[in-house]
Amino acid sequence: MKSLFLRIFLSFWMAQALFVVLAILVTLALRPRTSTWEGLRTTVLNDAVNAYEEGSESQLRQYMDSLEASQHVRAYLFDERGNEVSGRGAPEWAMRVAAGGPRSPRDGFIIPAPPVQRDSRASSDGKHRYTLVLGLPPGPRVFFGPRGLPVPGLIIAIISSGLMCYLLSWYMTKPIVRLRAATRQLAAGDLTARSGAPVSKRRDEVAGLMRDFDAMAERLEMLVKAQSRLLNDISHELRSPLARLNVALGLARQRAGVESADMLDRIELEASRLNELIGRILTLARLEDGEQGVPQTPVPLDELVANVAEDAEFEAQERHCHVHTVIPEGDWGVRGNDSLLHSAVENVVRNAIRYTQEGTSVEIALASEERASGAEAVLRVSDSGPGVPADALGKLFEPFYRLDDARGRLTGGVGLGLAITERAVRFHGGKVSAFNRAEGGLMVEIRLPLIARVAATKERAEAVQSGREA
Repeated sequence: MKSLFLRIFLSFWMAQALFVVLAILVTLALRPRTSTWEGLRTTVLNDAVNAYEEGSESQLRQYMDSLEASQHVRAYLFDERGNEVSGRGAPEWAMRVAAGGPRSPRDGFIIPAPPVQRDSRASSDGKHRYTLVLGLPPGPRVFFGPRGLPVPGLIIAIISSGLMCYLLSWYMTKPIVRLRAATRQLAAGDLTARSGAPVSKRRDEVAGLMRDFDAMAERLEMLVKAQSRLLNDISHELRSPLARLNVALGLARQRAGVESADMLDRIELEASRLNELIGRILTLARLEDGEQGVPQTPVPLDELVANVAEDAEFEAQERHCHVHTVIPEGDWGVRGNDSLLHSAVENVVRNAIRYTQEGTSVEIALASEERASGAEAVLRVSDSGPGVPADALGKLFEPFYRLDDARGRLTGGVGLGLAITERAVRFHGGKVSAFNRAEGGLMVEIRLPLIARVAATKERAEAVQSGREA
């Protein structure tokens, strides 16, 4: 069946049909047999008339009481004037039925069992006529329970329709849940995520959507890997002519005069920038590939941040700026690669120094927060620069993104530093984000999961021991 609409329509239709069929079957199974009550009615009528004619009211009353005790049938015998001859006293409904009036309300709905039966016959001498009214035991209340409430019928409807709707819902939502999980994995950067489209004969809209999603994910994975390979290959190919350029530059310095020193210095500066750019591209390509071979060893984040801040303070002197660091004492061990984490933090700090106002300070604060997933280290780097437009905050961590070309040429940036930071932090299970400060400037926040000091010390000792053995 290829149409999901048709499947839903038929499923609900089958649920309603199943409810009706079950109700009829239950009623048929529980209804009393009419022939049994008809035979009892004739027998009771004859026995009651004979007991009254041959005996007295007391004998008839005794017979009626024994009948009610043994058969649970209430019997009343009326004469032609409408008087109950046993002297037991007849209820209103029995007198109404004896007079030929309407019967009492029935208990059933589709195939009801009659609660009242009426019959009459003449006396033995033919001078009188007697009418028997039988109040039969209540029949099965399949659709209506006590006081006319449709409790049993509703139970049958709920169970039958609920079972059918449950199966339908399970059939429909199971692939959607798988598709949603694969979508979250793909959005988190896992390009190998697939929904696992069914290989059976299922050809409805949901199965088609799952197949289209898998095809899209496969295409995205192929394109991203091709782009990463392209960056990697180009960067490697550029390293060779750059090395030859540096050799030629050294030879030129030996042969050139003083008047060529400025031009050679410029060539050396641009070659150095090109070498740094190639290194950043290679780092970005490795992170985009999801490099899993990087050793995950304990790293003291407080020491790493202190070292970066010390180097940044020296670099900030050129712009008459300072770097203020707040690192509380505590357990600051994180699991990861020291070089990648150092590069991630350094890129953020150097970016803050580059764009903060001259003569101001860059604030670096390290704190810890408890979350449901565990303790996190929160590193906040704030500057006093012009900030970033709100619509550009989410783009700061994209490769080669710059607010404007003039600003990039002025600072020498190419838009790779924060991109490397974002991928390095994400590689370590963390998250990085940027915010504009209310007092002006930009604040970059890095969150990394913390590990316990005991575990960090043990793992660090094992790493040192393995390094000595090697």
